[in-house]
Amino acid sequence: MSSAAKAQIGVTGLAVMGRNLARNLARNGFRVALHNRSQARTDSLVEEFGSEGDFVPSTDLPGFVESLEQPRKIIVMVKAGEPTDAVIDELVPLLDEGDIVVDAGNAHFADTRRRETALREKGLHFVGSGVSGGEEGALNGPSIMPGGSPESYAALEPMLTKISAHVNGEPCCVHVGPDGAGHFVKMLHNGIEYADMQLIAEAYDLLRHVLGLSPAELADVFRDWNTGDLESFLIEITAEVLSQTDPTTGGAFVDVVLDQAEQKGTGRWTVQSALDLGIPVSGMAEAVFARSLSGDVVRRTAAAGVLPGPAEAKADVDRETFIEDVRHALYASKLVAYAQGFDAIRAASDEYDWDIDLGAMATIWRGGCIIRARFLDRIKEAYDRNADLPSLLVDDYFKEAVSNAQDSWRRVVATAATVGVPAPGFSAALSYYDGLRAERLPAALIQGLRDLFGAHTYKRVDREGTFHLEWSGDRSETQS
Repeated sequence: MSSAAKAQIGVTGLAVMGRNLARNLARNGFRVALHNRSQARTDSLVEEFGSEGDFVPSTDLPGFVESLEQPRKIIVMVKAGEPTDAVIDELVPLLDEGDIVVDAGNAHFADTRRRETALREKGLHFVGSGVSGGEEGALNGPSIMPGGSPESYAALEPMLTKISAHVNGEPCCVHVGPDGAGHFVKMLHNGIEYADMQLIAEAYDLLRHVLGLSPAELADVFRDWNTGDLESFLIEITAEVLSQTDPTTGGAFVDVVLDQAEQKGTGRWTVQSALDLGIPVSGMAEAVFARSLSGDVVRRTAAAGVLPGPAEAKADVDRETFIEDVRHALYASKLVAYAQGFDAIRAASDEYDWDIDLGAMATIWRGGCIIRARFLDRIKEAYDRNADLPSLLVDDYFKEAVSNAQDSWRRVVATAATVGVPAPGFSAALSYYDGLRAERLPAALIQGLRDLFGAHTYKRVDREGTFHLEWSGDRSETQS
């Protein structure tokens, strides 16, 4: 370890993710400055992993900043919100024009836009960068989604692309766009992740209740699925979780885990942001609501054993046929979730003038990140064919995939309703698909109702303009 030479990049905030990013950078040949509010974490990292590379530890923030070569490149890895603002407020007076501050945490993109503007006015670069892959990805190669100015990315690119995951020789890192673009895309990644996990959980629940399969048997089903179109990191680890034995009881691990899913807020942010943009992300919304319901102990306790279910809670289905039906339903529903996610990214890109390359987003999600999956290559190909694709579902490949799955998909949703197993993700995805393909929706009636009770007006199918009916009078029509 050398402390005399200036560091090429610094990391402040050495909890698990920050520590692993620092180690990843050092392993890849970069001299890394270290700082943490608690000195013990800095000392621990150097003591345990100092042999992995060239670290330059500091005992305080001024010393940390001084240990960096200019223009300084500093990665902030602290809790989102006020803690991030506090670190930035401490850093800024110590920095010089042209220095780069990178927030690699899960910040809300609106906060990133605010911070980028504030630091730009001081001559500094602020980069909000999504980092996906958890602690293992941070150490061995994550998917990285940096925003900020092109100048800041040019300075960071050699480091970020080297430490990112690589697929077929391509780094899972690309400049997403200005200001909050990187953190917005990371937020949508997490929203898709919510939907994906909910759909996998529903597939597990249906197969277990309808067919009576054990967790070990279900692990074999998911392992088999992971060899086909469903191949993905989440399907892979689902098999791992289901095959795990509880060391205390000797039973299935999944059966001793409390059925109350927690959440850190990025899924909720995704749904709120999509609502603001007018984009229906029903799969993600249902996933967020399902987690909320799972944790609603008061109401669940009051309803369990009290609210009646279907008279017949069993379905007369063939085992192999139903497994195949659920596989198709899962794949189709996952495609809907991804399609909705990319719709939201496009809408935000248009709203904030980010000019995001949607195909590139699919490329950088192929490795390192939680939602990495085989069909991300198909998404990249779809946007290569048509960059202005209005929905992934109308691309020939995805249209055929969903078309081939829809009979199974409908049977699964019907079976779930018949036996009383909740499947909000499958149901919402199918409803979205049917709504999207419908030539006419019942929104016409809603518009009529709004005009009657609130004079909110309506538009007609046969001529241009906005109209109102005199409901309380002679019911004549007037044009606004």
